[in-house]
Amino acid sequence: MCLAVPGRVMDIEERDGTRMATVDFGGVVKEVCLEYLPDLQVGEYAIVHVGFALQRLDEESARKTLELFAELGLLQEEFGDPWERVEGTGDPSGSDRADAPEEVQK
Repeated sequence: MCLAVPGRVMDIEERDGTRMATVDFGGVVKEVCLEYLPDLQVGEYAIVHVGFALQRLDEESARKTLELFAELGLLQEEFGDPWERVEGTGDPSGSDRADAPEEVQK
């Protein structure tokens, strides 16, 4: 499932002509493209889908949504380890991923 998840902008920088942000999704940090919301600022919240910030969101709504997603287990489903889901293992050390592509092993 691909959710649109609210996240808080932690920092913003330009990379190769594209405005990018580091965004915190309730403890999970990802890089996000800000091209659809060029005026989004550090500390603000946005709804993010497939790596793109799509809509600004107030802090209270973002927090409530993140809490609900966490209660329902949707954050783990959305951001959890894909190898763990496929293999049905829970080894966070990555020792059971020797055959995973290099970018996944990191």
